Amino acid sequence: MPKIKTHSGAKKRFKVTKNGKVKMNSANRRHDIKGCKSTKQKRHLRKASYLGSTTSANVKRLVPYM
Repeated sequence: MPKIKTHSGAKKRFKVTKNGKVKMNSANRRHDIKGCKSTKQKRHLRKASYLGSTTSANVKRLVPYM
């Protein structure tokens, strides 16, 4: 059985935790970080977030050897 190629974009964006959850950085961090977002919103965006079960199954298929 041949090895499966890892999706190089997915391996840079996602990590799988010890319990099998898929961890990612929060979205909406790129533009207008100074002006329009409140301090509370920016503080919460610093934390990592976790994918849901449906999407995490797709990511685990893209990154098989994590």
